[in-house]
Amino acid sequence: MDSPPRHIRLTSHPGQGASGAPPIAWGAASAAERGPVVGSTTHRSQRNVVGSHSGSYGVYRALAVAAGNLARGHRADLTNTAPTDPVGPHPAWGDAHKIVSLDPWGASVQTAFAEHLAAGYDIRPTIAVTKAHIHLPEIKQAIAFQRLAIDGQILLDDASATVTKIAVEPVWWLPGVAERFKVSEAELRRALFEETGGMYPELVTRSDLEVFLPPIGGQTLYVFGRVEDLANPAVTLTARVHDECNGSDVFGSDICTCRPYLTHAIEECIRGAQQGGVGLIAYSRKEGRALGEVTKFLVYNARKRQTGGDSAANYFLRTECVAGVQDMRFQELMPDVLHWLGITRIHRLVSMSNDKYDAITGSGIEVLERIKIPDELVPADAKVEIEAKIAAGYFTDGAVPTEEQLAQVVGRGLV
Repeated sequence: MDSPPRHIRLTSHPGQGASGAPPIAWGAASAAERGPVVGSTTHRSQRNVVGSHSGSYGVYRALAVAAGNLARGHRADLTNTAPTDPVGPHPAWGDAHKIVSLDPWGASVQTAFAEHLAAGYDIRPTIAVTKAHIHLPEIKQAIAFQRLAIDGQILLDDASATVTKIAVEPVWWLPGVAERFKVSEAELRRALFEETGGMYPELVTRSDLEVFLPPIGGQTLYVFGRVEDLANPAVTLTARVHDECNGSDVFGSDICTCRPYLTHAIEECIRGAQQGGVGLIAYSRKEGRALGEVTKFLVYNARKRQTGGDSAANYFLRTECVAGVQDMRFQELMPDVLHWLGITRIHRLVSMSNDKYDAITGSGIEVLERIKIPDELVPADAKVEIEAKIAAGYFTDGAVPTEEQLAQVVGRGLV
């Protein structure tokens, strides 16, 4: 076990160990001009960001170091870890207005920054690309009901689907994030500093550091078909942008439509890929509308125990009473990953969310068709959610419920 250092070196003020840090020119046309993102703690003089790698898992890494299970100076051996499928570069990679929440060069650090690595810089990938087979009972059911057919490429004989999986860690360019939210960079930095309990003093003392590695969850992309086809507007793209809901997505909780809508989107993506198109599921770690599961479950209790029961008419009100806001997912940053993939047109968007649609189209991506969840896939207890959302502006090809109709949509109690 390494002996603990005798002194704690503060990095909260300019000039404290930044002399060896490479500059970052966000939005530059090439990797060489942009420069690497160095967030490791191995050589602090090389760091050019606030925060550290691995998002929310950085805390577990610190625990591993404290417990003596991980060597303090460990550097990853990146042998044979290169992406299975190349992505880009695309024009948006060199546009500081298109991508502000991830590192476009994060999957290709071994080639893009080979000279820096050879010189001893500890540069770590923030994006990883691999292959996988996924098994879902809903897809097996779709095959059994002849909605899908095994083709040996997209759907295999064991009813699994072949996919390319891409994991993306958040990398925020603070000036661009501030611009997205229409606040000053100073206001953003102060709020991030104060609302995290002062976790990152560099946010307010190091204005020379413009890149922040926030301790939050990232995204996972599932691509059905050829990754390079995502950037071809002539190839039909079926896509869903899905925000994490552990209770439904994993355990099948029936209070919301998350899993049935997700699996329906996967079925649509597979069908589209088999017809010569390409499918994409972009899965973001924003549990409970980014309010977290504790808050979400408190809201469930409040909804179920209110006078009159769990009414669609009060669906958003109960969330706001507990959390202070209806939603904290803030889709302003969501289109970045689509631009990273080179997407300029989505032919079929499997989403009813007006916030997601507005964010995607507002970023310059064309959407040709929107696909709602089929009525038969909505669980009985989730009708409260879906009717409230439609009344609030979610896309539908049917009737929008009136206030009187909303009041009549009531879910079951807590038992």
